[in-house]
Amino acid sequence: MKLKTLLMCAAASLALAPAAMAERGSDGEVNVIMWQAPSTMNQYLSSGTKDIIASSMSLEPLAGFTPEGELFPRLAEEIPSLENGGIAEDLTSITWKLKEGLKWSDGTPVTSADVVFTAEYCMDPEGGCAQLAKYEGVESVEAVDDLTVKVNFTEPRPDPFAAFVGAQSPIIQKAQFEQCIGAAAPTCTEQNFNPIGTGPFKVVSFKTNDVIVFEANPEYRDPEKPAFARLTMKGGGDAAAAARSVLETGEFDYAWNTQLAPDVIEGMEAQGKGKVHAAFGSLVERLMVNLTDPSPNLPEGERSTVKHPHPFLSDPAVRKALSMAIDRELLVEIGYGTAGKPTCNLVPAPEAWASPNTECLTQDIEGAKALLDEAGWVPGGDGVREKDGVRLSLVYQTSVNAVRQDFQALIKQWWSEIGVETELKTIDASVFFGSDAGSPDTLHKFYADIEMYANNFEGNNPEPYLAKFTCEKAPGPENQWQGENTNRYCDEEYDKLVVELGKTADPGERGKLGQKMNEMLTKESNGIIPLVYRGTASAVSNSLGGVELNAWDTELWNVADWHRVEE
Repeated sequence: MKLKTLLMCAAASLALAPAAMAERGSDGEVNVIMWQAPSTMNQYLSSGTKDIIASSMSLEPLAGFTPEGELFPRLAEEIPSLENGGIAEDLTSITWKLKEGLKWSDGTPVTSADVVFTAEYCMDPEGGCAQLAKYEGVESVEAVDDLTVKVNFTEPRPDPFAAFVGAQSPIIQKAQFEQCIGAAAPTCTEQNFNPIGTGPFKVVSFKTNDVIVFEANPEYRDPEKPAFARLTMKGGGDAAAAARSVLETGEFDYAWNTQLAPDVIEGMEAQGKGKVHAAFGSLVERLMVNLTDPSPNLPEGERSTVKHPHPFLSDPAVRKALSMAIDRELLVEIGYGTAGKPTCNLVPAPEAWASPNTECLTQDIEGAKALLDEAGWVPGGDGVREKDGVRLSLVYQTSVNAVRQDFQALIKQWWSEIGVETELKTIDASVFFGSDAGSPDTLHKFYADIEMYANNFEGNNPEPYLAKFTCEKAPGPENQWQGENTNRYCDEEYDKLVVELGKTADPGERGKLGQKMNEMLTKESNGIIPLVYRGTASAVSNSLGGVELNAWDTELWNVADWHRVEE
């Protein structure tokens, strides 16, 4: 199905919402399937999209983003601005006012103390907060009164909407989490699995990597919402089975992330039970290149840490050759059709931030060979290149998914043509995108040479996303393996640009800085190898109304508006 048609379906579904709404819980139960099963209900302990979506049912920020990328208030009374006095004239602070009468799902009031505590929780250096980049440049957070919070910055911040904005940066209850600061954060199982929230639903039961049962939050601020009394979120399986459960069997109402080939989707939609909705935001499928040594011969706690550079991926020529060998146009054709575009950018949007670089779009096998020859990597007797006793033999891991396995097979073949030996590894998505610091198979632990996945940023400001790649944010045992800089990229000049970007007000100059930083991560270092600019796509039953896909916030951003419609 064409992307334009998919978007029209989403718009038509939204148009039904206002007329169909009834009293809270009147529409019974809604069933959601997440084939990448959530492993926590605390966004601050995971950067995995699956966990952020699940957590957002209960935990909310001060403000969110619409499908157009515009800010709107959630727990805040209004969006602060220079005009209303919420943003200081010197841009060194932003003041938020909470809505009056907000309550946690346990019936206690939401106050500014909860907001202040949330900042303390994430900014603790021993906590390994997965969303620490949201607090870049924050000097302090103070409670002015019970409903007013002031965020102070170390320098003027032209765009102050990062901390407490978007589904990745929600408010957590101080009373519930105050014993979970720092190194204790991942040990608080009850709190992390059953958070007390302000959202339309509250957790009734949580089985990690399996099933989450939610009930309508009786304290939710809109007395007529949500329309559903119960939401069941089932995890596990694969993208094909999840899509089939909505589009063919009708067992579920919503299937997240239908990452399937276009012809497969079309065949399922022909059954007439539902449609796939899609929207483009900032989602990029990419290869992350491990710049540190993941060898199991190193002591535990030192593998994939900055103590040990990678034996051959530290060579820029090798990283560039790996990128040159890839045919991105073919990957799009077999994997996404009109729901994908080949890209050389980690930040594909907004337009002002997207680099004009298109060099990687042309596959160049012979050029990659010549580059490796020039760098001294010589083919051995078995065709695998080597230098000083080191072979170009790598492990390439990703989550279990039909499209990703097709990508792995093709990329392995292209790399073999340039003399690189590749071992493919697949990991259950619930584990790969999980937050278990003890697991060797998470994307943050990165006990492999190359890994492939996709994630995105919220709203129309890529600044916090680019700030993830500063030296201090590399995952390691000292931060519970929760750092955001998964490929361990470290460049002092890049760190300086992060600071400069935070001080720059002019939109054009901000875009230019963003392009420069994007190119440092991709074109100049090839530490990140972008593949496909992906549309967010999920399957929706014809009987489910109110769904409006949002690629700039959590996908289920308006779950409070969902309702049942007659087919």
